[in-house]
Amino acid sequence: MKLANSDIKSILWSFKCVTDGASNYIESKKIFHPSKSNKAYKFTFNKRRYVILIDAETHNEANILSEIGKVSDGVDGQLLKNSETSDHELLYKGKSVFLFVCDDEQKKRLDLYLKNTELPEKSRSYWQKMIKNGLVSVDSKVILSPNYEVNKNQKITIKKDSVLDDNKKIDLPIIYLDDNVIVIDKPNGLLTHSKGVTNDEFTVADFFSDYTSWGLDTNRPGIVHRLDRDTSGVLIGARNPETASKLQKQFAERKTKKTYIAVVDGVPKFPEADINLPIKRSINKPNTFVVDASGKSALTHYRVLKTNGRRSLVELLPKTGRTHQLRVHMQYIGTPIHGDKFYNNANVKGRLYLHAKSLEITVPDGDRKIFESPTPKDFVNMVA
Repeated sequence: MKLANSDIKSILWSFKCVTDGASNYIESKKIFHPSKSNKAYKFTFNKRRYVILIDAETHNEANILSEIGKVSDGVDGQLLKNSETSDHELLYKGKSVFLFVCDDEQKKRLDLYLKNTELPEKSRSYWQKMIKNGLVSVDSKVILSPNYEVNKNQKITIKKDSVLDDNKKIDLPIIYLDDNVIVIDKPNGLLTHSKGVTNDEFTVADFFSDYTSWGLDTNRPGIVHRLDRDTSGVLIGARNPETASKLQKQFAERKTKKTYIAVVDGVPKFPEADINLPIKRSINKPNTFVVDASGKSALTHYRVLKTNGRRSLVELLPKTGRTHQLRVHMQYIGTPIHGDKFYNNANVKGRLYLHAKSLEITVPDGDRKIFESPTPKDFVNMVA
């Protein structure tokens, strides 16, 4: 029998492990076969680690715990009782199921330990930056790795006089959330991820760090693709390593469909067309890109939605994913994106009028989904 996340939650309900108002998401799920006739699931739920053992050959508690011990790394804990029968066994879909909860007093990641014991209102990314900046010591030794494991018996010291400013932390609008992915509506002006570990500017990656178990030791937890700082709209993140691999593969193989909306200065020559022009990094300005025959292939389809003669609202469908592709292509055909300080007017004030309106992608459960963000009202007003 294979357990989906919904099955696991049903089992947890039977053992009264589901808490209202808590972050009840199945994370870090792994499948094991401690013996030929048994299957075990190890996972994290509501910040606690569990093991589910299925179809045990014996109902002897010692033997059951022995089987569980093979996949729980010897962690102490207890075998829970079914709330309905007060027995350790739960009959689920014709199989015997046993639930083991690991003790909280085992070793934890340093960043998680600090978040749970010191200042819970601070984000995990805040504590990661504290650690990476050398502001946390364990048993008098400075630790620079957030995944360093600690327990309650160790002495943890924080340089309180060097606490980072975490006032920039903001809540981002979530479009969709399940056990595997998180999709947000990114505001313009916000970095997707920082370039270095010492950057204390709040990023999308900082926000994702509280929702993912993947990439926590990097500066881009949960990040599988990116939007430029000044681009707003749909951005998807991975909540576990397995999902990250699947999503990254789709982006790399161009199996996603991305739709952008932009306001451009002027009116494109054709109401609808393909722009098939290679792009390379500029030699004179390395932070920008140019159309060049020696560059990488880049293909964009555009369609004019509305125009007032001075500016136009256009739909952009990138068929490739080159950096700054849409901005470079629209500038090259003589209709640069309004507000583009790199490729249009360096002195312009206000935002870049580029918005990731939708993303079509296959999520890990096999469903093809389309995530959408409405076109900002000021985009429409610009061409009224």
